[in-house]
Amino acid sequence: MRISSKIQLLFQMFTLKCKGKILSTEKPLIMGIINVTPDSFYKGYLNDGNEEILNLAGKMIQDGADILDIGGQSSRPGSKSISAQEEMDRVIPVIKLIRQHYKEIILSIDTYYSTVAEKAVEESVSIVNDISAGELDKRMIDTIAALQVPFICMHMKGTPESMQQHILYENVVKEVLEFFIKKIDAFNRAGINDVIIDPGFGFGKTIDHNFELLKNLSIFKMLDKPILAGLSRKSTIYKTLNISAHEALNGTTVLNTLALNNGADILRVHDVKEAKEVSNLMSAYKKAAS
Repeated sequence: MRISSKIQLLFQMFTLKCKGKILSTEKPLIMGIINVTPDSFYKGYLNDGNEEILNLAGKMIQDGADILDIGGQSSRPGSKSISAQEEMDRVIPVIKLIRQHYKEIILSIDTYYSTVAEKAVEESVSIVNDISAGELDKRMIDTIAALQVPFICMHMKGTPESMQQHILYENVVKEVLEFFIKKIDAFNRAGINDVIIDPGFGFGKTIDHNFELLKNLSIFKMLDKPILAGLSRKSTIYKTLNISAHEALNGTTVLNTLALNNGADILRVHDVKEAKEVSNLMSAYKKAAS
C-alpha cells in the first residue's frame, strides 16, 4: 500500500448527526471529561460547586473541546455502582447549568442507564456514551434507536467493580474486534445509525492488553466507524512510568499521539489544550503526507 493510501485509510472522515448539528472528524475531535462524582480516579481541579463546574467547562471550550462528556458515576476499577436516580440527580443539574452558559457546545452523557440517557437527551445532550455498550441495561439499545443520537459503544469485560479480576484473553485484539462486529450488527438491526467504537482501554484489560490494542488500533478501521480512544491519565501510563495520575499528562500526550497515528478519530481527555495540540499537529501531518 502506498503511504498516501495508508494515511487516507487511517484518517478517513466521518460525520455524526448530533440533534441538528453535524460533527465531522476531518480533524480529530477532542472530548473533554467532566466528572460529577466524588470518587473518580482522577479528579483534577473540579469541585462540586457551580462556579468550578462552569470554570472547567469554559476552559475546556476555550482550549478547543468539540464535546463535553458529563458523567455522574465513577467507572474506575473496583468502584461500586449507584442508582439511576442518584446518577440523574448529579448530572442533570450540571447539564442544565452548562447549557445555560454555553449554548453551542455539544454535550455527551456518560451513563449505562437508559433512563438517565433519556432525561439527558431531553435536556439537550446529543451523544450517549455507554461503557457497557448496552449490556448493563437491556433497554439502552431501543432507547438509543428511539432517541436517534450517536452512541459510543465501549468494550468492557464484567463491571467496573469486577472487571480487573481474572482477566483472560486468548487474543485481545481478535476478541474485541469480534465483540464490535456483533454489536454493530445488532445496532444496525435496531436502527441505530451513528455508532462510535471505544476499545475500552483499562476496562477489563491488563497493561499489556492495552498496549496491544493501541498498537493494533488501525485494525478496527475495517468496521468503518469512528474510533474513540480514552487513555487520559490511566494506570497504563502511570504504572508503567511509576508515577501518579496527576503526573501522567506527558505520558497521556504520547499515547494520544500514537492513538491518532493508528487511526483514532476522537480523544477523550482531562486535558483539552494538550490534546487539541496533538490533534492540530496530526492534521498538519496528514495534509503533508497525503
